[in-house]
Amino acid sequence: METNRRPAYRRQTYTYYDYGNTVRKPDIVPKRHEETHRPEQKKVSRQIRKNRKNALHMNKGYVVFLSIAVVIAFVVCLQYLQLQAEITNRSQNITSLQRELAEKKEVNTTRFNSALDSVNLEEVRRKATEELGMVHAEDNQIITYDNPKESDVKQYKDIPKK
Repeated sequence: METNRRPAYRRQTYTYYDYGNTVRKPDIVPKRHEETHRPEQKKVSRQIRKNRKNALHMNKGYVVFLSIAVVIAFVVCLQYLQLQAEITNRSQNITSLQRELAEKKEVNTTRFNSALDSVNLEEVRRKATEELGMVHAEDNQIITYDNPKESDVKQYKDIPKK
C-alpha cells in the first residue's frame, strides 16, 4: 500500500496524497482552539424576573380586548370590500348609461337634421305670404334693445309706437 503514496512537496515528507477512493486518517488530530470562557450572566433582580414572567402570560381582559379588536377589524374590512364592490357596480352602471346617452344623442341629432332637411324654407315663405297674408316688417317697425341678461324676454306692456 505504500506504493500508492507520494510526497506532496519535497520539503514536507510527512504529508502524502492518497490515490484511489479512500483517504487515510491522519495519525495526529490537530488541536482546535475552543473558547472555554463563558461570559458571566448578569444577575437579574427578582422583580424583573417576575415582570418578564407576567409579560408572557395574558390575562382574560387582554384576551377579550384582542378578540373584540379582531372582530372590529374583520367587520371594517368586510364593509370596505362591500363598498368597493358597490363602487365597481356603480361605475359599470355609469359607463353603460353614458354609452346609452351617447347613442340617444346621436339618434336625436340624426332625426333633428333630417327634420331640418325636410323643411323647405321657400315653401314656408310662400305659404305665409300668399295663403296667410303675412307681410315682411318694414324698417320703422323694428325696435332693437340691449338685454343685460341672456334670458327670455317678458312683455308686460305694448310696445310704444314712434
